Parts: sequence; C-alpha cells; structure tokens
Amino acid sequence: MSEPPAAPNAPLAEAFLAQRDRLLRFLRARGAGEAAEDLLHELWLRLSGAADAEAAAGIGYMMRAADRLMIDRYRAERQARLRDKAWAEVQPGLADNIAPAPGPERAIAARQQVAAIEAALAEIGPRAAAIVRRHRVDGIAQRDIAAEFGVSLSTVESDLRRAYARILEARRAFDEV
Repeated sequence: MSEPPAAPNAPLAEAFLAQRDRLLRFLRARGAGEAAEDLLHELWLRLSGAADAEAAAGIGYMMRAADRLMIDRYRAERQARLRDKAWAEVQPGLADNIAPAPGPERAIAARQQVAAIEAALAEIGPRAAAIVRRHRVDGIAQRDIAAEFGVSLSTVESDLRRAYARILEARRAFDEV
C-alpha cells in the first residue's frame, strides 16, 4: 500500500511554522500588539492562498506579506477613525458628550405634557401642589416639608399620594391622545 500524496502546500506549512516566532515578533514590533496572533493567522490564510506556494515559502515573501498586512490594518483603522470623526462632527454635541437637542415634535409634546401635569397639580390644590414641588423638585424630605407647612407627616404623605394619582391620570390621558 502506498502513502497518500503530500499536501500541495506542505513545504509552505513547514516553512511558515519554522518562521512563526520571527513573523510574530515582526508583527508585534510593527504595532500589532494583542492582535498579533490573529494577524499571524490571517497571514497564513493569505500565504496558503498564494498562486505560487514555493515562492510563498520564502522568508522574504512572508515578511513582505506580513508588512502589507500591517499596512492594510493601519489604513483600515485610519479610515475608521476618520469616518467616526466625520460622523461625530455632524452630530450636534456628540463630540462634547452633549445629547442632541430634541426635535420640534418632541419639544412640543414635552411642553404639552408639562402643561397637562401643571393642570393636574392645580386641580389638587395649592398646598398639595407646593408639597409635590418641594419634595420632587427641591428634594426636601417629607418630615422637613411637614415642619415647613405646619402639618403632620401623614398629611404630607396623603397629599403626595393624591398628587401622584392625579399626575398618573394626566399622563395616561396624555398618552392616549
């Protein structure tokens, strides 16, 4: 029984494995960093697809292919940076980490929702509305609000419950529209 014929790129594989460490150092020295192993694999894929496997088995060919691989990587990263920068420049506030201003429809809807909530607060009475504002807007503790208004803590809690229920009704009515 005869042995199966050797793979056509077996000499290339042997040469590549013999030069693997050298190629890896070359890629790292050119800035591949953590991606060096991945780039080495990509280099192998390029070399194994070469039209002339005998020429690809030479160290000069391998080094030149590795160099071109790094150039391609550099160009792709540069293009990505330029594309991201150009996109960020046309997005208002993105470069400064500022959220873009809402569109006109959203601004109108927000004003209408605030008006609906203000109307709901007006319906529950001035003391309850003031208590909600002091607690939710100013961040004052319920106990301090009770002392400020001269009412009991349970009265403050009751006013807040009534206000929250009315605000919730107003928001639901607004969302249905």
